[in-house]
Amino acid sequence: MTSAGAGPLLIARALRKTYGATAALDGAAFSLGPGEVVAVLGPSGSGKSTLLHCLAGIVRPDSGTLTYRGRDLTALADAERSALRRTEFGFVFQFGQLVPELTCAENVALPLRLAGARRKDAQRAALEWLERLEVADVAAKRPAEVSGGQSQRVAVARSLVTAPRVIFADEPTGALDSLNGERVMELLSEAARSTGAAVVLVTHEARVAAYSDREVVVRDGRAHDPVHAPAHAPEPAPAYRQDPAG
Repeated sequence: MTSAGAGPLLIARALRKTYGATAALDGAAFSLGPGEVVAVLGPSGSGKSTLLHCLAGIVRPDSGTLTYRGRDLTALADAERSALRRTEFGFVFQFGQLVPELTCAENVALPLRLAGARRKDAQRAALEWLERLEVADVAAKRPAEVSGGQSQRVAVARSLVTAPRVIFADEPTGALDSLNGERVMELLSEAARSTGAAVVLVTHEARVAAYSDREVVVRDGRAHDPVHAPAHAPEPAPAYRQDPAG
């Protein structure tokens, strides 16, 4: 949950993003507090993945405001946003997106190597995280030689190895069976909470969203999340649901 007295890490207001004639986002709002796990729910094509990509600085919104720790993400140069993703953000995607030519340990160590860490130090940290994610036995194997569940655990280890402030997980269990999906979510949520990382979790599955502190629903590119918005901020038209049990 959000640390007491701490301000939000991420605040997005009135985000809009179009691709041709299609409005992927049409006035979305979102906020994320330190250590908080927020599930972004919605049907396929609702705009939830586009919202995640904007929040992570992968895609620039066409309009709206987006701040991370008080910095305007939309004003940063591409190189600055890339550096931010390397040092403060971690990513878990639906199909892992591991580098096939590298071993699992090398995949986990890669973000540290890109940040300038020595090979020995990066390898040691990678092995520690593979152990924590219960896949130390696949360290020397390549992604094609491991199961889908193991591959996703390796991807989770890679997302955590740099000690990020925020982890962006886009349908992290979407390619797994229910048993492997449950275990991946247990390990991801436990590891994130143990390190204090906040998580933006995009999913269409209620059982996955159950691991979050609260839920925000995106429909037709619209979402409204007032939890951390200042009291004087104008309210967009309500187009969201928060789980009363969450």
